[in-house]
Order: sequence, then structure tokens, then C-alpha cells
Amino acid sequence: MRLLVCVFLFVLCAWPAGKANAHALDPGYLEIRQISPVNWSVHWRKPDVNGQPMAIDAVLPENCTPARGPSPISDSRAWVSSWIVECHAGIAGQPIAIDGLDSQKNDVLVRLLPLNAEPTTLRFTPETSVQITPAEQTTWAVFAAYLLLGFEHILEGWDHLLFVFALFILVREPWKLVGAVTAFTLAHSITLALATFGVLNVPGPPVEAVIALSIVFLAMEIVKGEEGRFRLSKQKPWIICFGFGLLHGLGFAGALADIGLPANDIPAALLAFNLGVEAGQLSFIGALALLVAIWRLTAHPISRRATVIAAYGIGSVSMYWLIERISGF
Repeated sequence: MRLLVCVFLFVLCAWPAGKANAHALDPGYLEIRQISPVNWSVHWRKPDVNGQPMAIDAVLPENCTPARGPSPISDSRAWVSSWIVECHAGIAGQPIAIDGLDSQKNDVLVRLLPLNAEPTTLRFTPETSVQITPAEQTTWAVFAAYLLLGFEHILEGWDHLLFVFALFILVREPWKLVGAVTAFTLAHSITLALATFGVLNVPGPPVEAVIALSIVFLAMEIVKGEEGRFRLSKQKPWIICFGFGLLHGLGFAGALADIGLPANDIPAALLAFNLGVEAGQLSFIGALALLVAIWRLTAHPISRRATVIAAYGIGSVSMYWLIERISGF
């Protein structure tokens, strides 16, 4: 357990400050909307990497002029460019490429919005940086794309992972832990949906700061829980997780706002994204449980000292994030 704690916290502490933001590498987003029989409006968002646009570029089919857009402009969260293209032969059945994506560790969502056909969502990865646009797309394809997006998003969000890691240490009973994580998912699903439909509108920086504060709280509960007193966070952790899940859902909403949702398939995309997040959380917990089981079989039992060290490590990292995010208001 001590080895697991040390490795995990070392990676977090060594992670560059620019990556401390949970969503520093959100997927790129390319929207191609038809506005006339031959004209298309293109909106291209590149992820921000340490204050510079990621070294990728959208390349439209050869029959589209111009195939590449102008230099992007920062909107403080990503790098944006927009332009109009002429595609006399249409776009369906033509290749679209994300140049440079094969050397990155990120995804790009491409949304096609033709005038007389259903919208199409494509997910580009480093392994599939060139794709042929289909004539039509099913809801299942949208569901699959956003399911994978939610799964990858939680595994790349270091603050969300640290929250789950703290919860894993705090709650020892397996089914109680699964229930707490599920309550967390249900809660963030509610606020994510409300924010997506415009019912809630909370600025991103305060939300990110409170997310860091929620991890500090769990770290304190781990230490206090070792004193042997009754703690609501240990006896009924689902209550605590549901409350914090409402806050974390606003963080997910900010990420989805940058990524974009398919207008005709919002319910399917939201459901898929939330299921992907839940699958990512449970996979992370499963990996931690496996490492702990291996440690117990090959070494000594987990000591109280290791738990306290883990709690202070988690608290230190999350306090660093909290101070950094407050200073960025």
C-alpha cells in the first residue's frame, strides 16, 4: 500500500502545473455546418497546451476550398478559428484528416451538419486521424463515441481521479464504496444535464476550486476517521458523494460545453458520457483494489501509518490545486 501511495502521489506532484487542471487536454472539436448547396461554415477548436495551440490541424476534403483555416485565436480555454468553404462535390464519402493527431495523445470530435441529412459525429484518435465521412449516422454511433469520451475523460482528469482515490482509502467496505461512487455519478449526471440545457450557469473557475476543496475534505476525513469516532463520510459515504457529485458535474459540464453535443442526440450523448464516466471510475477502483490485493499477498498488511501518509499526500496535492485555482480567478 505504501508503494501504491508513493507512486500515485509522486506522479501527481511531478505532473506539470499546466496539467493540474482537470481538463487541460479536452478533445478538439471541429464543426462543419452546411449553409447553402455548396457552402459550409467551419468552426475549429484546438486544445490549449501550455498557452499554445496543440500542433494539430483540420484538413477538409480536396474538393473544399480552402481546405485549411486561418490561424486560431485564444478564447482563454482553447484556440478557435472559423471560416467558410466551398465544396462543390459535397462532403459525404470524402476524407477528413486531423493532421498531426497521430503524434498526440488526444481525441478530436468532428460534427457534420448537412442541410438535408441527419447530423454526423465522428471521433478521431491518434490511431484514426483520417476518416471517410458517412452518408448517414445512427444514434448508436453517437452513443458509442460519447461513451468512450466519458471513459477517457475521467481517466485523464487528475483531480477527479484523486477524489476517487481518497474515497477508496476512506471507505473500506466494497459495496459501500461502489454505492458511493454510483451516488457520485447520479449527482453529477443531474447537474451536467441541468447545465447542458441552460438551467444552471456557474462560472468554471470557482467550480474547479471547489472540486479541489472537496478532495481536501476527504483527506481530512481519512485522518479523522482513524481516530475511531463516528464519521458520516465513512458510515454513509453516499450522502457526501452525492453532494460533491453535484459540484463535479458542473466541472464536467464545462468540458462538454467546450467539446459540444449533437443537437439531435443530446439525451443519448449525455447518457453515454455519464455511463462512460461511471465505467472509468469503477475501472480505476478495480485497478486500485487489484494492486492492494497483490500487495497484501506479497508484503505486509496495510498499516495505519500508510493510510495517514496517503491522506496528507492527497491533502497537499489538492491544497496546491486549490491555491492555484483561486489565484487564477
